Amino acid sequence: MDFKILLSDNNSKARTGVVNTGHGEIQTPIFMPVGTVGSVKTVHQNTLEDDIKAQIILGNTYHLYLRPGLEVIEKAGGLHKFMNWKKPILTDSGGYQVFSLAARRKLTDEGAKFQSHIDGSRHMFTPENVVDTQRIIGSDIMMALDECTPYPCEYEYARKSLDLTHRWLDRGFDHYKNTESKYGYNQTFFPIVQGSVYADLRKKSAEKIASKGADGNAIGGLSVGEPAEMMYEMIEVVNEILPLDKPRYLMGVGTPANILEGISRGIDMFDCVMPTRNGRNGMLFTSQGIINIKNEKWKFDFSAIDNNGTSFVDSCYSRAYLRHLFISGEMLGPQIASIHNLSFYLWLVNESRNKITDGTFSAWKNEMVKHVSQRL
Repeated sequence: MDFKILLSDNNSKARTGVVNTGHGEIQTPIFMPVGTVGSVKTVHQNTLEDDIKAQIILGNTYHLYLRPGLEVIEKAGGLHKFMNWKKPILTDSGGYQVFSLAARRKLTDEGAKFQSHIDGSRHMFTPENVVDTQRIIGSDIMMALDECTPYPCEYEYARKSLDLTHRWLDRGFDHYKNTESKYGYNQTFFPIVQGSVYADLRKKSAEKIASKGADGNAIGGLSVGEPAEMMYEMIEVVNEILPLDKPRYLMGVGTPANILEGISRGIDMFDCVMPTRNGRNGMLFTSQGIINIKNEKWKFDFSAIDNNGTSFVDSCYSRAYLRHLFISGEMLGPQIASIHNLSFYLWLVNESRNKITDGTFSAWKNEMVKHVSQRL
């Protein structure tokens, strides 16, 4: 994998670039739809590729390991073939899911012992076997095993957790370098910066991660309940240290405003379940603001979902019709809303690239943050 910066914004840390992978190019900044178990909920792969214009999607090692299981994926020839997706895939190592299973897991130097949320069976993730698992899955970008600390957490807990994450990283990165792809294309490995909301820990972690010389680097442990301004502060601290010539991936973030603010601080890659999860519940993101489509106010609104045409479904369905589908309990409603939200997120990062290119990003971003943060 290689990364080339194309243009940088004069008034911020924003930049455009191209990541080359074994399954094609990714233009950055980019948003990655989340396909946790090999499926972006309610959205067909053809729609993802042809209409939403997704360039890369995310899968999850924890969930895929449990179901359908590694034997099925390996016999299929990897996740790309199993789900019929020809573009790049990134897999999270499962660290966040282990974090979310606090009552069902135990962390040691060896790794993370956990119980399956499906049947209660017991398993162990180690820095080495999550590399092996992601080799079998066949993702283009693999993530290191880490511990995602909760917010709030005490400084001493965050420090010990960070040390554990770094020890795991050393082992995982060594194992990555001593193993090969199973399917004939390159797989790369991203370390993850942790350190909670403590600037000194974040600096320490960023220095450790930068020293690895990986093809790209990730920032984890944010958007877990801390104030947005605190998240932005941690991004700034870390990005002063992470190498400029490698892509930076902010994990699990976030709202449209979070993404714009992240881009302005030098982030290249984002993922979040928000577009599809919120869409399934009737929350729509638009260039004018946030819509709860179930509200009575949209009953007679026959205008497009987003009057700026940020998704292809805008020309097909009105707000009134989409509200009718939700109120009626029709499955088409959550599907349209999910497609719209993903299209909007991809429009947002694409428009960011355009504004960086023409030199107007910062002014546009400041105005757009106001619009996308308001409720209509």
